[in-house]
Amino acid sequence: MIDLRRLHMLRLVHQYGTVTSAAEALHLTPSAVSHQLRELARELKVPLLEPQGRKVRLTPAAHLLIGHADGLLASWEEALAELESHRAGAAGPLRMCGFTTAVGGLVAPAAGALMRADPDLTVEVRECDTEEALGLLAAGETDIAVIEPTPEAPPPGDPRFDREPLLEEALDLIVPAGHPLALRPHGDTRLEEAAGETWISVAPEVCVHHQQVIAYCAAAGFTPRFAHHATSWSVIWSLVAHGLGVSLVPRLADGPSDQPVVRVPLTGDGVPKRRVLTCVRRGSREHPLIGRGLRALRDAVPGRCAPPAAA
Repeated sequence: MIDLRRLHMLRLVHQYGTVTSAAEALHLTPSAVSHQLRELARELKVPLLEPQGRKVRLTPAAHLLIGHADGLLASWEEALAELESHRAGAAGPLRMCGFTTAVGGLVAPAAGALMRADPDLTVEVRECDTEEALGLLAAGETDIAVIEPTPEAPPPGDPRFDREPLLEEALDLIVPAGHPLALRPHGDTRLEEAAGETWISVAPEVCVHHQQVIAYCAAAGFTPRFAHHATSWSVIWSLVAHGLGVSLVPRLADGPSDQPVVRVPLTGDGVPKRRVLTCVRRGSREHPLIGRGLRALRDAVPGRCAPPAAA
């Protein structure tokens, strides 16, 4: 009988490209992972890894095995979910992670609601970007990831993950109080009307938001002139409040209430929007704790964000 843990190790080596990185994700030593993979190769009577410079690569036989491993591991998650359903009073921990605005606007409210409803439940929350969140999920380090689709993320058909739309939110323009666009009637402003403004953005190295803003503005027919960058929404709010420019922010993002900043909803064709998804390991969605977490996240979606469009 093949040890599923060894299949999981092989898949992580494929994901990270080195035995060392896979070992770090598993909190094991590289020698321990190498030993387990040698044992797996011995059991199967085929080589699974071969050197490629400073990294290793999977042999054709290993790629064949990975194709089957995804289904086996998903079935294992389903079995764990069914076993957990027979346990009474499960206390967790339930581990949830997500990008910054998702944690502030969705994960934290959901975790709080879960723990108020069940004081014995332990919930662990981690803030991280989508790429890291998917890595944690694949490594078994988190149970639910709240993510946004990015070019770097694995495609929707990735057999390791089960994704589901959570919400679709518009992005609003924020301007200083007294700005001409702030005095417009509600819902009477188009993005292209901000083409001549000085722009403030999240720093490009922090997340994908900067590139998304460029794409939204390009679709509206202009290239934004960025003058300032920040790593937090509170700083962006302050820069806007002091008249240094305008910014485009998602509905989940918020800033200090005492800042003289006006949120201007946009209208017209091509209003900037983004989708937010929940992601779990394939086969684990019916796990009772994970199911509770997913329901709490759906309940935490604020009214200013629309339910997801039909897939």
